Amino acid sequence: MKLVKSTQTKKFKNSDVCIAIEYPLNDKDINVAVIKLKGRYPNKGSAINKKCKEMAYISKGKGQVTVNGLTKKLSKGDVVLIDKGEKYFWNGNMEMVMPCTPAWTHQQHSIVD
Repeated sequence: MKLVKSTQTKKFKNSDVCIAIEYPLNDKDINVAVIKLKGRYPNKGSAINKKCKEMAYISKGKGQVTVNGLTKKLSKGDVVLIDKGEKYFWNGNMEMVMPCTPAWTHQQHSIVD
């Protein structure tokens, strides 16, 4: 078993509107973060993950996600699964619990047009 206390989290500012609170599980197969979004991320273009799937559980608020040109509205209680290689962006005022498998790294994430 692994346990990460809230006092052990690491906060990262992905952009002016996107804060990630990472829970360092130190597991290469899965990780989790809480994402606090207040606007569009990324601010231009789309994001893409080359190696991991991202799941997002909307824990607060509402917004939308656009994946490969298809936009879906989101609200509290919804779940989205984004597969590796899919282009996406988020927009809204929401908090998301986001596990990734394999574990997310900055090297596999990029912003594209």
